[in-house]
Amino acid sequence: MNSNDITKGILKSIGYIIGVLVLLLFLYNIQSVILYLVIAAIVSLIGLPIFNFLKNKLKFNNTLAVIVTIIVLIGLLSGLVGLFIPLVVEQGHNLTLLNITDLQTTIESLNHKVISYLSNKNIEVNESLAKSNLFSKIDYSVIPDFLNSVVSGFGSFSIALFSIIFISFFLLKDSKLLEQGVLTFVTDRNEDRTKRSMNKIKDLLSRYFVGLVLQITILFIIYTIVLLLFGVNNAIVIAFLCALLNLIPYVGPMISVVLMTFLTMTSFIGSDFQTVILPKTIFVLIGFLIGQLVDNFFSQPFIFSKSVKSHPLEIFLVISIAGVLFGVVGLIVAIPLYTSIKVILKEFLSENKIVQKLTKNL
Repeated sequence: MNSNDITKGILKSIGYIIGVLVLLLFLYNIQSVILYLVIAAIVSLIGLPIFNFLKNKLKFNNTLAVIVTIIVLIGLLSGLVGLFIPLVVEQGHNLTLLNITDLQTTIESLNHKVISYLSNKNIEVNESLAKSNLFSKIDYSVIPDFLNSVVSGFGSFSIALFSIIFISFFLLKDSKLLEQGVLTFVTDRNEDRTKRSMNKIKDLLSRYFVGLVLQITILFIIYTIVLLLFGVNNAIVIAFLCALLNLIPYVGPMISVVLMTFLTMTSFIGSDFQTVILPKTIFVLIGFLIGQLVDNFFSQPFIFSKSVKSHPLEIFLVISIAGVLFGVVGLIVAIPLYTSIKVILKEFLSENKIVQKLTKNL
């Protein structure tokens, strides 16, 4: 190998590195577009069963089936938002989010009631904690600032929503569009296996995301019944928020129980702590526990076994590893990504013994 060959090799390697860096920089700058594509793909997967029903059962033509599917999805979203926003505003009013002094007084009052109750029950309370007035040191001015940022971000949300609906429409209308884009980078020898992999992934993930909707719905119904039963204000919005948080494995339920406890207690802030606030909060938490038991022993095993066809222990390990490596994002994307990898491995490495054991249910 002469000096010219070495020079060409070095220049070629530098060219590859520069190309990769430019590609990464490009992807970083269009990350919002990539996010729109990912969300639109999820929306299209959720709408796929509706689209197939309209097209195959009711014999709608392709375009009409897509339009009706998008209208149904938009209608569900609009109904949810129309129900959700007024309740959030009302809850915000009840918590006096826009009056910093009242909000601080409310939270400090609740804190004093808890400490007083524990003291009356001869439960030892750390003296420094009782006298620290921790809540009085919190900067509550960040709350209206946060609300203002939410309002100011509504314009960006509108653009994002339009983009997602537009992309979802064409992903449903031309189901081969994404497939053709991927096949552009695949050799002719692997084209058939790639097609089979994509069809299998689309089917599994479609059932998975529909299953998640069912999971949230079941939790929402249970939480709503419990909160309404004990007279908690704005039960529907609290139930929806806590059910939605359940999409984040392990972390979501922990946030939900704190949120439900706080909002339940503030709903009865003017009442006696021992006879009203504490008993109602305990009963609500029991209802929350029942909802979690139903979710853990019925909803989740059903979704995992019927949609992604993976053992619950397998899913637990995958989610745990993804959470350690990538945080909350890893928890959310672990199952769809793992399912896609399993399908691809089965298609391209079906003779490998480890792959055969991992994918025997696919």
